[in-house]
Amino acid sequence: MRKAMKILLIVLALLALAALIPRVYAVQRFRSRIYSVEEAPARRVAMIFGARVYPDGRLSAMLADRVAAGADLYDEGKVDVLLMTGDNRFEDYNEPEAMRRHALALGVPDDAIVLDYAGRRSYDSCYRVREIFQVDEVIVVSQQFHLPRILMLCNGLGVDAVGVAADYQRPWGYSRLSITWSRLREIPATLTAVFDLLLHPTPVLGDPLPIFPDSPPDERE
Repeated sequence: MRKAMKILLIVLALLALAALIPRVYAVQRFRSRIYSVEEAPARRVAMIFGARVYPDGRLSAMLADRVAAGADLYDEGKVDVLLMTGDNRFEDYNEPEAMRRHALALGVPDDAIVLDYAGRRSYDSCYRVREIFQVDEVIVVSQQFHLPRILMLCNGLGVDAVGVAADYQRPWGYSRLSITWSRLREIPATLTAVFDLLLHPTPVLGDPLPIFPDSPPDERE
């Protein structure tokens, strides 16, 4: 019995190590592609990733930071368009629209905002930015802990992506439990991202909605 327990513990330890390897790789591989707003290279589009929206329409602290960083990129002249991608699979839950309202309150004009209602997962958003919105260069905006996985996904799907870290309210704006859970979640999520890149499942798609209809991907500057 004791020997079987030791074997089980060894197997579990090996599985945990295997799950950790993709996360370590992503962090190391893409750390040089993460910038502040001021240092970010100019791209035509910034893709803002959705997160929790409360029932009263308020954005979670992390999501508010993401939208604020996107608005700062627009104000700095680093991007022309903010693509808000998030979950809207349920009628009473709409991340992109909540993000749009917050961006408008921050002074971003409505004609500089595009909404992606089918960004249910980070993989889906990175897949759709090229297939639906026909963008192949983008600044992705999220928290530092999330960016390595996004960058691995987008670049693995043929989108030249750099990241901007949106951590404006840290450490006071995020609860310790929330940030700890988010960091731990990235370990299995990054492992899942590896399988997504290997298997290339097709997310919810639809007709193309090019952000720049007169500029095909291979002709953009």
